[in-house]
Amino acid sequence: MDFHLSEDQQMIRESARKLAAEVIAPRAARLDATREFPAENFRALAEHGFAGILIPEQYGGAGLGNVELALVIEEVNRACASTGVTLSVHNSLTASPLLRFGSEAQKQRYLPQLATGEVLGAYALSEPGSGSDAAALQCRAVRQGDHYVLNGTKRFITSGDHAGLLVCMARTDTTHKQKGISAFLIESSFPGFKVGRKEDKMGLRASTTVDIVLEDCRVPAANRLGDEGQGFTIALVTLDGGRIGIGAQAVGIAQACLDASIKYAKERRQFQRPIADFQLIQWKLADMSTRIEASRLLIWRAAQLRDQGKPHTLEASQAKLMASQTANFCAREAVQIHGGAGYTTEFPVERYFRDARITELYEGTTEIQRLVIARNLLR
Repeated sequence: MDFHLSEDQQMIRESARKLAAEVIAPRAARLDATREFPAENFRALAEHGFAGILIPEQYGGAGLGNVELALVIEEVNRACASTGVTLSVHNSLTASPLLRFGSEAQKQRYLPQLATGEVLGAYALSEPGSGSDAAALQCRAVRQGDHYVLNGTKRFITSGDHAGLLVCMARTDTTHKQKGISAFLIESSFPGFKVGRKEDKMGLRASTTVDIVLEDCRVPAANRLGDEGQGFTIALVTLDGGRIGIGAQAVGIAQACLDASIKYAKERRQFQRPIADFQLIQWKLADMSTRIEASRLLIWRAAQLRDQGKPHTLEASQAKLMASQTANFCAREAVQIHGGAGYTTEFPVERYFRDARITELYEGTTEIQRLVIARNLLR
C-alpha cells in the first residue's frame, strides 16, 4: 500500500498547518483557560472548506476523502485539541452518516449547511446508563403519525449546546436490543429539545460536553436516518470513521508534544550545555518520534481503506488504540523533559497532557478497542 501523499494532499495538509499555526494556535491557551467555545476557529476552518471535507461538491463540500480529513484533523489538533474535536465530530460523526445513509431529500436539506459551517453537527449515542454497551440505550422513539416522539437523556455530547443538527440514536422497539434502535436527524430547534448540564472537564476545556434532554421531542418521520431498526448498524459504521478521526487527533496532540519537547531541549541548559545533548533526552525524543510515525501510518491505512469502501473496523480500532496510547506516552514524556516547568501553565505541555487523556476514553475506550481487535482476529 502506497502511503506517499499526492501533491493535492500535501497542499491540503500545508493549508491546514498554516491556518492552525497562524489562527488557531495563538488562541489555544486562552480558550482553554476561559473555557470559551472555539466558534471563531470553526468559522475560520469552514471558510477554508474544512467543514465539508467529505461532502460532495454538488452539496457545497470539498468532495475529498478520509485521508484528507485525517491530515486536516491532525494539523488542527496539533494547535488546539478543543477545536480539533469539534471539527472531527462535525465531519466524521454527523456529515459522514448523513452522506452514507441519508435520503436525497435529507442530503439536500442538511449537507449544504454542514459544508459551509452554517450548521454545526453533533452525535448523540451515549446515555447515563449506556456508554461502552451502546446497545443498552433507553431513549425511546414512538411513532405518532408522521412524527416520532422522543424521550430520554443523552450524555457526554460534544458540541451539543452549539450544534444545530444531531445524529441521535433512540429505541423504536423494546423487544430487540440491537435491532430495536433507529437513527434520527434532530434539529436543535425542534420542540422538546433541551440542553442539560455542562461537564467541567480535565481537558478539552474549550470543547463543550453536555447532556441533551429530549422531552416529548417531535421529530418528523422524514428525519429518520435509514430504515427503522438500522440505527445500531449506522452507529457502528459511523464509529469506525470517528475512531480514525480521534486517532488523527491523538497524533496531532502527540506531534505537538514532540515539537515542544525538541524546542525546549535545545533551549534549556543544565551542566553548561543544552539538555538536548544528553542521551536520556535524545532517547525520549527518538521514542516519541517513532511511535508518532507508526500511529500516523496506521491512521492513513484505515482512512484509505474507508475511502476505498473496504472493511476497516479492525484497522480503525488498531489505529485508534495505537494513536491514543502514543498521545498519552508523548504527553508524559513531554512534561518529564520540561521538568518542573512542564507542570506549569507557562508551557503548553501541561495542556497537551490533559487533552491527551481523553483520547483513550471516548470513541471507544482502550479496552473496547482491544475487544474489537481480538474479536476480529478470532473470527
